[in-house]
Amino acid sequence: VNLRAVTSWVGIARLFAIVLSCLAFSLVASTGQYKSTYGTWCMFTWCFCFAVTLVVLLLELLELYSKLPISWDDFTSAFSMLAALMVFTTSVVYPSTSIGSPCSSHCAEKAVATTASCLCFFAYAVEVGLTRAKPGDISSFLSTVPGLLKVFEVYVACLIFSLLGNFGSTPAIQWCVAVYSICFIVTLLIIIFTIGRCLTYIPCPLEQMLVAYSALALVMYITATVLWPYSNFHRKDRPNPCNSDCAWNKQLGITFLTIFNLIAYLVDLVYSTRMVFI
Repeated sequence: VNLRAVTSWVGIARLFAIVLSCLAFSLVASTGQYKSTYGTWCMFTWCFCFAVTLVVLLLELLELYSKLPISWDDFTSAFSMLAALMVFTTSVVYPSTSIGSPCSSHCAEKAVATTASCLCFFAYAVEVGLTRAKPGDISSFLSTVPGLLKVFEVYVACLIFSLLGNFGSTPAIQWCVAVYSICFIVTLLIIIFTIGRCLTYIPCPLEQMLVAYSALALVMYITATVLWPYSNFHRKDRPNPCNSDCAWNKQLGITFLTIFNLIAYLVDLVYSTRMVFI
C-alpha cells in the first residue's frame, strides 16, 4: 500500500474532489429535480468525476497503475484538466438553470450542492497546478502547458457541438463546422495516442509535427472566428423574445467559444514553439 497516494498534496486534493462531488450529486439526487437536459448533464459530471477520481486514487494506493498499458502521468494530467473544466461548467450551469429567482423548493440543498461543486472545481484546479510539468520537463506531455491546452481545446469543441443544432447550409458555415470537426478529431487523437504511448511509432519528427499542426489549427480557427459571426449576425437582429433555447443565443455562444479556442491554439503554438526550438 502506497500511503503517499492519500497523504501527498495531490492525494489530498483528490480526496477533497471525491467528497465534494459525492456531496453535490447526493444533494441534487435527494431533491429529485434533475430530469431536465441540464440537470442530467450536471449529475453525469459529478458522478463521472467522482467515479474516475476514486478509481485513480485506489490504483495509486494499491500501486496497480503500473500494470496498465498506458502513460499514467499523462492520463491523470488529462483527466484532472478535463474534470476541472467539466465541474466548472456544471458549477455555472446548475445554479443558473435549477435555482429560480426566487427559489421555489429545496433551496438549501441546491445552494449547498452549488457550493460543493464550486469547491470541487478548486480541488481539481489545485491538482492540475500540482501535477503540471515544471519548465523544461517534458517527460509527461499532457502535463505541460501545450498538453493541458489540448484538453481544453477538445472540451471547448464539444461545447460548440452541443450548441450547433441545425446549422445553416451556406459554404461559410459549413467551413466553420469543418474547422471545428477536423481540429477536434486531430487534437483528440493526439491526446489518445499520447496516453496510449503510440506517438513514438509515428515515422516523422514528432515535435515539429505538433508545432506545424498548432499553426495550421490556428489559421483555420482565425477563418472560423471571422466567418461564423459574419454569416450568422450580418444584417440579422436578435429576435424578441429570445430565451435560452433561442438559435441566436446559441450562435452567439459558439462565437465566444470559437474565440476561446482561437486564443488556446495561439498560446499552444507559442509554448510548443518555445519547447521545441528554444
